[in-house]
Amino acid sequence: MLFLVRMDVHIPHDLPADQANEIKAREKAYSQDLQRDGRWPHIWRVVGEYANYSVFDVASNDELHQLLQGLPLFPFMKISVTPLARHPSAI
Repeated sequence: MLFLVRMDVHIPHDLPADQANEIKAREKAYSQDLQRDGRWPHIWRVVGEYANYSVFDVASNDELHQLLQGLPLFPFMKISVTPLARHPSAI
């Protein structure tokens, strides 16, 4: 199942820089593991924002929910999910 996911990150300004950097490092490692195993095949930065659009390829809604909750930055994110279906005009 394919999902388009927008993630907007809002790290509190009063979070100590070393703590924020540690969370970001864990986030990068986690996301790259999911990219390598094929469940996160696409990620694009939104220009001028601390946000991204990503495509996830997972077996179920529950799997996507579990992966998103596992993101180290999850507590600081606003996430919107759009399920995708193949368009009949796609080649």
